[in-house]
Amino acid sequence: MSILMVNEDADFNRLKELLEVTDGNLASHLKALEKAEYILVVKQFIGRKPNTRYSATKEGKQAFTKHIDALEKLIRK
Repeated sequence: MSILMVNEDADFNRLKELLEVTDGNLASHLKALEKAEYILVVKQFIGRKPNTRYSATKEGKQAFTKHIDALEKLIRK
């Protein structure tokens, strides 16, 4: 199965909005994903405001696909 990633990257606020989670919850999950090398973190400034963007690495996309495949197998049983 091929997973289509809707967005190549997203910033912290967009992820928070999409996932409907708290800052602390999202930050801890992002840190774990970064440690596992499933996401790439890019910090920059837009104007004078800090902005952090996250994108899935090749390994992250593979792990996500594997996870979705496992869930589909559970559903089919």
